[in-house]
Amino acid sequence: MASVERMAADLLQIRRDLHANPELAFQETRTSALLADRLRAGGLAAELLEPTGVVAEVGAQAPRYRVGLRADIDALPLTERTGLPFASRVDGVCHACGHDVHATALLGAALALHGHRRALAEAGVAVRVIFQPAEETMPGGARAMLDLGVMDGVDSVFAVHCDPHRDLGSVGVRQGPITAASDEVRVIVRGSGGHTSRPHLTEDVTYALAKVITDLPAALTRRLDPRSVAALVWGSVHSGAVPNVIPDVGEARGTLRMMDAAAWEGVAPLLEELVAAIALPYRVQAELRHTRGVPPVVNTPLGAETLRAAAHASLGPQAVHDTEQSMGGEDFAWLLQGREGGLVRVGTRSPGGITYDLHRGDLVVDEGAVVVAARLFTAIPWAAFDCARAAGLEPVGR
Repeated sequence: MASVERMAADLLQIRRDLHANPELAFQETRTSALLADRLRAGGLAAELLEPTGVVAEVGAQAPRYRVGLRADIDALPLTERTGLPFASRVDGVCHACGHDVHATALLGAALALHGHRRALAEAGVAVRVIFQPAEETMPGGARAMLDLGVMDGVDSVFAVHCDPHRDLGSVGVRQGPITAASDEVRVIVRGSGGHTSRPHLTEDVTYALAKVITDLPAALTRRLDPRSVAALVWGSVHSGAVPNVIPDVGEARGTLRMMDAAAWEGVAPLLEELVAAIALPYRVQAELRHTRGVPPVVNTPLGAETLRAAAHASLGPQAVHDTEQSMGGEDFAWLLQGREGGLVRVGTRSPGGITYDLHRGDLVVDEGAVVVAARLFTAIPWAAFDCARAAGLEPVGR
C-alpha cells in the first residue's frame, strides 16, 4: 500500500477540489472530466460515459477473473454549513454524503493498481473502476451503468461508503443485507378549496393531506409483517399559502424504507389501497406517485469474506468490525444483483471528535478516510481473486 501513501497529499488536494465543486445527479461533467484526466495522466485509458461517469480497466486483457470497484460521484441539493476553507462554492449543493471521498479513494486505488498492472496480468485478474453518477436519485445511476454494459463480464463488485458514526481506521463488514430498500412516495391531494369558515362546503385538501401524512405510516404497520421493518417518513409537505384559505391542492413527499426485499416487491398495491381509503371520507382526489428506488444491498458470503480479508491485509485485523443493517438506501444494490461482492463502511469520525450524520449540511469527515478507503480499494481485487479461487468459483477465460 506504499503507492497509496505516496499519493496521499495529492489525493487530499483532489478531494478538496471535488468537495468545493459539487455537482448534482447526471450533471457531474466537471467531476467526470477531472477524474478522467487524472486517470489518463496516470497511464490508464479512461472512458467518459454519457451523460456523465467514467470507467477504466487495469490488469489482464483477457482475464480469468474481473473485479469491479465502484464509487459514486454526485452531490446533494443541500446547503453546506461546515465553514471549511474548501466548502462548496455552489449555492444549495454540497457533498454531504461523502461521495467526494469515495471518488478520490477509488482514483487513488486505480492509480496504485496500475502500478501493479503486470502482477495483475500475470495472475489473470482485471479490475474495472467505475465512477458512477446519480446515486442520490431514484431509481439511481446504477441502472444507467447496467444499460451501458459497464458491468458486462464483471465477476464480483465492491463499494465503500462513509460512516460518520465509526472512527477513522475502522471498517464495518456484514454478510447479508447491509442497507434497506428505498422508494420515493409522493401523494398529491386535490379538491375544491374555499373559505376556512365554511369547510363543509369545500373539499378540505389540507386536512385530508394531514390524515394521509399521519395515517398512512400507521396503517402500513398493521398491514405489513413487522419483520419487514417498514418506515415511511415525510421530508416535504406543502399545502396553501395563507391562513384563511383552504387550497385546492396539497402535496407530501417522503421515502419508504424496508429491510425485507420480498415485502418491498409487493408493497405498491398496498400503498394504492391505503391512500385511497384514507382520502375517501374527505371527498378529495388523492394521487399516489410511487417511484420504486432500490432493493437492499445484500453482501454475499464470498463478498463479505473478501472485504474482511482485504481490510485485514490493508489496515490490520484491529480495523475490522461487524456492522448492522441500516435503513439507508444504496443503488449499488443493482450492480450487485447476480454477482458476488459487497459494500463496506469506512469510518470518517476523528477519534474523540464530533459525531456527525450523513445528509446534513454540517457533515465533516476526517480526511484520513481518503487514504484508508484507497488502501482498502487497492487490496480488494487481490482478496477477491484469492477468495474466489479458494471457493472454486474462479471462471477461466472471458
